[in-house]
Amino acid sequence: MALHLICCAKQVPDPETPAASFRIDPAAKKVVPAPGVAPVISPFDEQAVEVALKIKDARPDTKVTIISMGGASARDVVKHGLAMGADEGVLLDDPAFDGADAYQTAYALSQAVRKVGAFDAIFCGRQAADFDQGQVAIGLAELLGIPALINGQAAEFIDDRRVRFERVLPDGIGVFEAPTPVLTSYSQEVGQPRYPTLRNIMAAARKEITIWKSGDLGLDPAEFIPKTKLVDLYVPVYEGKCEIIEGENAADAGEKLALKLREAKII
Repeated sequence: MALHLICCAKQVPDPETPAASFRIDPAAKKVVPAPGVAPVISPFDEQAVEVALKIKDARPDTKVTIISMGGASARDVVKHGLAMGADEGVLLDDPAFDGADAYQTAYALSQAVRKVGAFDAIFCGRQAADFDQGQVAIGLAELLGIPALINGQAAEFIDDRRVRFERVLPDGIGVFEAPTPVLTSYSQEVGQPRYPTLRNIMAAARKEITIWKSGDLGLDPAEFIPKTKLVDLYVPVYEGKCEIIEGENAADAGEKLALKLREAKII
């Protein structure tokens, strides 16, 4: 039986953005895009796509669908997944989704998954590389009423009904099994995702991306209310000072330094 795998992918500011270029808008509580630095697919999500595509490599009749939620620029995330080797792409693009919190995101994705139809497994990143909350994947599983295997490094289908999942533990590798449909999420242990080939990039450019608005998912924007409130967003300020401890010689300076550290209750 052919498998259907769904990968959820988010667009984030490039984690490699130089710190000097990073800015926020404290009034709007949003990150200001760095000039000249394009947003990218969240790295953990890209690794989740890689795991799904490895299953497709082993079982070529597998269908992989990419779902992303964001503005028009998030099309690039879907196209990236298609260029890696996915088959279809869906973008949830609606002003009602702007500034969605983890619950709203999980809820919109759950409605999109239901609209996509029958599936065998969902693949997500451990957490998004911007806010690092790690709540959407597990929330999505809860809303869909399916089991979740999280923070893994690999997965395979034992048969059409069960998934075997590997997770790195402090003292080894944990191996878990779960019936389908199941949600799985992945961490950096997956390794380097594949680079899109020129052939796949060209093929992805020709593929149409399905665009769904809130109405297409049966969502009433008036009822699409966040469960959390962002109180503040700021760049931490780190300050330090240096004091030179002098002495008549090295031993004297060392003794004075020790006394200073004791006064500060460091030793």
